[in-house]
Amino acid sequence: MTEQTVKTAAWLTQADFDRLTAELEQLSGPGWAEVVDKIETARAEGDLKENGGYHAAKEEQGKMQARIRQLTELLRDAKVGEAPESDGKAAAGTVVEVRFAGDSESEKFLLGSREGAGTSDLQVYSPQSPLGAAVSGHAAGETVSYELPNGRTMSVEIVDVEPWKG
Repeated sequence: MTEQTVKTAAWLTQADFDRLTAELEQLSGPGWAEVVDKIETARAEGDLKENGGYHAAKEEQGKMQARIRQLTELLRDAKVGEAPESDGKAAAGTVVEVRFAGDSESEKFLLGSREGAGTSDLQVYSPQSPLGAAVSGHAAGETVSYELPNGRTMSVEIVDVEPWKG
């Protein structure tokens, strides 16, 4: 039996979508040409086994290729626009304030993707993460439990849910 991964589209503000599109265009255009030039220059130096510049440029190209794939997929599947109107329940594109069991302090996080958080220093949890999945569909005042990676169970009270303003 094969396990299927359920993917949900990332929610992005128009500004984040534009910023990531510009990054993709830079990487796949001028950035790609620059790294290809580095590889060709290093290759012209001769022996590739001992050529640190060649290996560094190839590694840079591999990382760039991975980022291009990541951005292409993210932007292709993204939901773009204003945060959906909140019905008071945690969902992708909302800021959730929670209080962990036994803790008097609350913590806020964006339920979404790191890319969607832009330059904010707000903590981000994916809707597919254990905490994200546990709070999704629940409203302020509710307490939910989820399993930690170590197998223990954690309870968290949802204090507030509001749309992400970017």
